[in-house]
Amino acid sequence: MSISIEPEKCVGCGRCTEVCPGNLLEMTAGKAAIREVRDCWGCTACVKECPRDAIFYYLSADLGGAGGRLYAHDTAVSLTWQLRLPDGSEQEIIVAKNKANAY
Repeated sequence: MSISIEPEKCVGCGRCTEVCPGNLLEMTAGKAAIREVRDCWGCTACVKECPRDAIFYYLSADLGGAGGRLYAHDTAVSLTWQLRLPDGSEQEIIVAKNKANAY
């Protein structure tokens, strides 16, 4: 998988640059940009943090079909992974977040 950024969707909030553990993202002309794609660890922190779906992963043919894109929507109660395929179809995986009871 390789990360990609759609500049037209980026609002320049900078949240992705704050969460990238490899310090690979930077703000250029008010938009997020990746310094070197091949250095990306694939941790998905930036994908989950982006509020506008401007950052996604391109999937290889064996993972989701050539041109498939993987987006994340992270909320307080769940993490939703959304797979968008080139034919326009979409699939979602929703992972609930549960807090342990404190006693």
